[in-house]
Amino acid sequence: MKKPVAEPQPLRKAVALKYNPAEHAAPVVAAKGQGHVAERILELAREHGVPIQEEPSLIEVLSKLDIDQEIPAELYTLVAEVLSFIYRADRRLKEWDAPHG
Repeated sequence: MKKPVAEPQPLRKAVALKYNPAEHAAPVVAAKGQGHVAERILELAREHGVPIQEEPSLIEVLSKLDIDQEIPAELYTLVAEVLSFIYRADRRLKEWDAPHG
């Protein structure tokens, strides 16, 4: 009788972007990592109220960039859509949490 073999879980990846129009023309990679580093990036984001969007295909592409590298023009639309979703959700949450009356 063979022992069951557990499939290894793929390492979780995380990429943090920052955007300061005074410094860069596009968002840049602020941090990236996998495994424990990715978990720490996500933990810090939660602690500081930074919105998190999990989009595996985008994370895969962004993780190939270097730290402080601007995102390529080909990703502007996709990143803009993700940021727009996050900002809308954040605004709705703040409106929902605002005192009523």
